[in-house]
Amino acid sequence: MTPPLPSRRHAKTPPPGETGQEALYLRSLSDRQVPVSVKLRGGEIVKGWIEYFDDGMLRLTREGKPNLFIYKHQIETISETNRRRSPRTANDQPLANKAAS
Repeated sequence: MTPPLPSRRHAKTPPPGETGQEALYLRSLSDRQVPVSVKLRGGEIVKGWIEYFDDGMLRLTREGKPNLFIYKHQIETISETNRRRSPRTANDQPLANKAAS
């Protein structure tokens, strides 16, 4: 005779909520100032580079437009764009000012 089956199955352990991979990826994008396209849940796409991020939001820096603070729960996707930014230094000037000097 076989033993009776347990009345309750053992549930699988859920995956960990935080692996740290998101923070590593965002730090990499931020440190290299990689241009990104951020698609929001409403369908709008904004472009810039990630200057700062924390657990709940990120700051998207845009050239010629206001910078944005975006809550992470409003983001659908973040994708790298082809063009790479060169990191700014304290001696950088806008192109119009360089031509005049």
